[in-house]
Amino acid sequence: MKKNFKIINNFLINLPTPSNISYWWNFGSILGVCLLVQLISGIFLSMHYTPSINNAFYSLIHITRDVNFGWMTRVIHANGASMFFFFMFIHTGRGIYYGSFLKKKVWISGTLIMLTLMTTAFLGYVLPWGQMSFWGATVITNLLSAIPYLGNTLVSWIWGGFSVENPTLNRFFSFHFILPFILCLMIMFHLIFLHEKGSSNPLGLKNKIDKISFHPYFTIKDLYGFMLVFIMFLFINFKTPFLLNDPENFTPANPMVTPPHIQPEWYFLFAYAILRSIPNKLGGVLALFMSIIIILTLPFTMNLKFKSSSMYLVKKILFLIFCSTFMLLTWIGAKPVEPPFILIGQILTVIYFSYFLVNPFLYKITK
Repeated sequence: MKKNFKIINNFLINLPTPSNISYWWNFGSILGVCLLVQLISGIFLSMHYTPSINNAFYSLIHITRDVNFGWMTRVIHANGASMFFFFMFIHTGRGIYYGSFLKKKVWISGTLIMLTLMTTAFLGYVLPWGQMSFWGATVITNLLSAIPYLGNTLVSWIWGGFSVENPTLNRFFSFHFILPFILCLMIMFHLIFLHEKGSSNPLGLKNKIDKISFHPYFTIKDLYGFMLVFIMFLFINFKTPFLLNDPENFTPANPMVTPPHIQPEWYFLFAYAILRSIPNKLGGVLALFMSIIIILTLPFTMNLKFKSSSMYLVKKILFLIFCSTFMLLTWIGAKPVEPPFILIGQILTVIYFSYFLVNPFLYKITK
């Protein structure tokens, strides 16, 4: 018992923390709260959900209309996923800007967490079994058929048949339920790696003297961040609960009727835009995968004298261009595949990947 308390004390109370870290460092703990919200709401939803193509859509209607506070649980879980990704993108962006990627083990484990979270979210998007769920699953799983030799076999294995059917929904539900618990384990390792050397700071200083205990200063700072997030989250849930939902998903899945414009949730749109911008199917799948994996190159290509981009004017400008590109790709991903959106998407894709290629060379010139 005493040993367990010592671990908690070292992790949450007496943890040496740089005194000058700003609110940009709050998002790690906010993501922990997001995961907790998703876990609790997801467990309650699973008690009433039926993973069957005949009943899945109507079980959600039953949850919304008949189960006590079922409507609130469903809305919290659906919008909680968007909140999770929104803060994860900010957390990752902060890591890129302030050079947190130089902590290799922390950065690699964080990227793997992001990939696992994206897989979990995709599996969960299929479960309502609406039109966009069905067709989104069909389009995304079909991308694997681009893999030479193994592609078609792999797609049939994932489907459990010759199309997205009952076995597909069953296994997606199983994995969607299991993966969040694997995420918890991965986050534990992420925190252990982080606490080996401690958090970075806005100036990127390696000074080990100017540190204070995590509690009470940063505990209060985190609680303030939680309060603001919950106010924003509750406002969305009670004022515009279905703002981020696709209208097509309020129609039961029908394999005989294709929606006019198939698109994923907003947090996948940037990758979807990159996928669409490559004319070749295999090339598009590789670009889609690389849009996330490419951030793993940063610890190996960047050898900064000063960790923070605030010390480099050119890097600050490049980072702003990168953030703008990310947002524009998200916008393009929701547009139909027609001129001029195709050309804009291709230009933005080139700019997106150029950031990771130009930055290392630019540092060597300007350092």
